[in-house]
Amino acid sequence: MSAEPKVSIHPSQASLAASVAARLITRLVDIQSDRGTATVVLTGGSIGTAALQAVAESPAHTAVDWPNVHFWWGDERFLRAEDPDRNAVQARAALLDRIAADPVKIHEFGSKDEFPDEDAAAADYAEQLAAAARAELAADPDTVQADPRLPCFDILLLGVGPDAHVASLFPEMAGIRTRGVTTVGVPDAPKPPPQRISLTLEAITTAQEVWLSVSGSDKAGAVGLALAGAGHVQVPAAGARGRKKTLWLIDQDAAQKLPGRLIDHDDEAAG
Repeated sequence: MSAEPKVSIHPSQASLAASVAARLITRLVDIQSDRGTATVVLTGGSIGTAALQAVAESPAHTAVDWPNVHFWWGDERFLRAEDPDRNAVQARAALLDRIAADPVKIHEFGSKDEFPDEDAAAADYAEQLAAAARAELAADPDTVQADPRLPCFDILLLGVGPDAHVASLFPEMAGIRTRGVTTVGVPDAPKPPPQRISLTLEAITTAQEVWLSVSGSDKAGAVGLALAGAGHVQVPAAGARGRKKTLWLIDQDAAQKLPGRLIDHDDEAAG
């Protein structure tokens, strides 16, 4: 079961990043008021990083109980641990080093310093996820998990490439076709760096809410295809859906080829 996409269009990249940040803060507060803890899957890219920076700079961010937020990543570049191109390094600079996050609850993908190749790093992350799922169930036996190999992802953030890739799942490549596992090593990504690690689409679609944030006219074709019902192997973004909510947050430039029936200039801060 997955939620049909809802689209919200924003006038500029800056307003888009601010809206993603406002929504994230609001949803985390709501989730924590219900359960006490929350789990977010982060993404890289220009909008993903800008949104995290906007969270850190928002006065409202203090309403979130940051020590009780778990952070995971949808994908990572298989580089040295402190390489500035790693999504985790960028997320730390933008947000995680600026809030009272619990280091134990920041779950980074392994790096070239730790593992011989991307497959070994992917296998390690799969085990981290499985261990977190077991701990979650032990803490609350009534927890309903979409997949026993994964903790409950409350919000999963994604960017979308001009080729419609999400995380490090690229069109027509092995990663987008992978089934039966929660993570995958990507040895030959078509954009640098070629070695990557990613959640599988199977793992992504267990999230309660999937938010896809997209900016720029170079992404308009990908947005249009994904929301027109293209197949996920050719257009990976088309397959990224949450169980309860699928939210496309895009700027005006990225909306140029959006199917008319989906246009909704809804700039609400949360929902």
